[in-house]
Amino acid sequence: MSFRPLGDRVLVKRTEEETKTAGGIIIPDTAKEKPQEGEIIAVGSGVRDEDGKFVALEVKVGDKVLFGKWSGTEVKIDGQDLLIMKETDILGILA
Repeated sequence: MSFRPLGDRVLVKRTEEETKTAGGIIIPDTAKEKPQEGEIIAVGSGVRDEDGKFVALEVKVGDKVLFGKWSGTEVKIDGQDLLIMKETDILGILA
């Protein structure tokens, strides 16, 4: 199945979190926090501003981004756990 977000929404795949600390301690699933960074999988077409001009999104497919802890809506597409969020929920692009 293919999925294309609408407007200013983006589809994000969270990065895999570490299961071990730097010292070698294994972190149990119950103690793990969800990562706040991910990769853009799909982007919407953009939105119109107050003057009616079309504004494209700044992020593009493949960008590594940082987002808020409670940002987005969790969805499952093709067996993958993904997030749909507005571009304004993204804090920045990781270089």
